[in-house]
Amino acid sequence: MAAAGRGALSEAKLAYNIALHVKRIAMSDTQAAVVTKSAYLTLHYRLATLEGTDIVSTFAGNPATLMLGQGQLAPVLEDLLLGLPEGTHKVFDLEPGVGFGPRNPELIQHVSRATLDENSVPGADYKVGDLVDFAAPGGGRFAGILRELREDSALFDFNHPLAGQPVKFEVKLISVL
Repeated sequence: MAAAGRGALSEAKLAYNIALHVKRIAMSDTQAAVVTKSAYLTLHYRLATLEGTDIVSTFAGNPATLMLGQGQLAPVLEDLLLGLPEGTHKVFDLEPGVGFGPRNPELIQHVSRATLDENSVPGADYKVGDLVDFAAPGGGRFAGILRELREDSALFDFNHPLAGQPVKFEVKLISVL
């Protein structure tokens, strides 16, 4: 009878070891999802100057939900996210011109006062530093920062406001689908 008891004990131990092994395999197969080029993300993110002054941040409020490849983030910022696993919290320091391109002097343009008036709300009182939205050929829109206002023309900078600037990009990936 003692031998039979040992056999039952061995079977129970074997069944336990098999169950434990199956559980380990299942746990090793459940890896965190990683960001792909078409991933749907829920995340907190922050763009800031290298000194830490926030330009935009979701950390104090609700996280953002976006799909990569749809132009919701700058392409360079999307590329930094590729391959990161869900749960990652990371900060990237981007050199001048990397995040939003270099400044292009050709994008500083004079615009006639007539063109400005056509794209303005009647009676608009623009001041240097204002961001003005223009109709683009083909139905799109583009914006420029007013640098100088004259009676017959205005000087606009159509570079992205962060072009040529170093920036800090912080991200905390909450969910990756």
